[in-house]
Amino acid sequence: MKAIGYTKSLPINDPESLTDIELPQPIATGRDLLVKVKAIAVNPVDYKVRLNMPPADGDYKVIGWDAVGEVVATGEAASQFKPGDMVYYAGDLNRQGSNAEYQLVDERIVGYKPKSLADAEAAALPLTTITAWEMLFEHLDIQQQAPGSADKSSELILVVGAAGGVGSILIQIAKAITGATIIATASRESSRDWVKKLGADYVIDHTKALQEQIEALNIGQVTHIASLNGTEHYFETYTELLTPFGKIAMIDDPSEPLDVMKLKFKSLSLHIEFMYARSMFNAADMDEQSRLLNRVSELVDLGHIQTTTGKNLGIINAQNLKTAHQELESGTAIGKIVLEGF
Repeated sequence: MKAIGYTKSLPINDPESLTDIELPQPIATGRDLLVKVKAIAVNPVDYKVRLNMPPADGDYKVIGWDAVGEVVATGEAASQFKPGDMVYYAGDLNRQGSNAEYQLVDERIVGYKPKSLADAEAAALPLTTITAWEMLFEHLDIQQQAPGSADKSSELILVVGAAGGVGSILIQIAKAITGATIIATASRESSRDWVKKLGADYVIDHTKALQEQIEALNIGQVTHIASLNGTEHYFETYTELLTPFGKIAMIDDPSEPLDVMKLKFKSLSLHIEFMYARSMFNAADMDEQSRLLNRVSELVDLGHIQTTTGKNLGIINAQNLKTAHQELESGTAIGKIVLEGF
């Protein structure tokens, strides 16, 4: 089967950083599905793994953690899906990724693809959807309500770095099934327009002082913060912004230590979201990811959530994946980068 892989961790401008290769087609056993990959999306985790996780000598590592495809075979213990089903998923960081024609994935972290989206549009969603859902409802403990309800809660969420992949879906989920007020941060006109389109109630500039901008809105004190990048730069400000017993959930890797004792006097809590935790450690509730993917698929098909695709770079090959990695490493991407077909 066709695949894209690497044997050494190299800068993306190196010709060997990602290469087109041929690998044996895998065989489904146990609870695995064998999926024929139709479309993929690229995430920051892709280039972080490429740069920091070389394979064993002589092996190729295949990365990629967002895919849409068709189930073509199932393991003997799999029961949730059958050949012919169209699915979407983010996969498992410990296994070969989706930059290949065929991939094995545990059925407990797979959902049915939204019927109303094209393959590439749906491929933009899984990893960021799981991340955003776990942040909102498992870490921040935001209260859910019926989709489309006009009821507003007292919850006020600040989403820092909102125009990227996670922010793009987090805003939509929060708007669709919570009553929270959403303040998004974005610094460029294009990114401000993007987050407004997705449902942010207010937009402020994260390159300027956050507290002054939020106080000027006169909408009350922040109760929850989704910190999607630059946490080390804003952490002290977060402790000032939040109401007592407020919550922070973060997904990034701060470049310097955080002084968590600053949380004490307001009894604040800090949560670190890592969407691979369940699959990496075979958690007892691993199938929660399948359930949430199916729930979001329903919300998409009901018209409450749209794809977060920002750019389609064409077919899945080494050259196009290099372009995707370069753009993500530059930090300028809006929405998700997708590729489709081999």
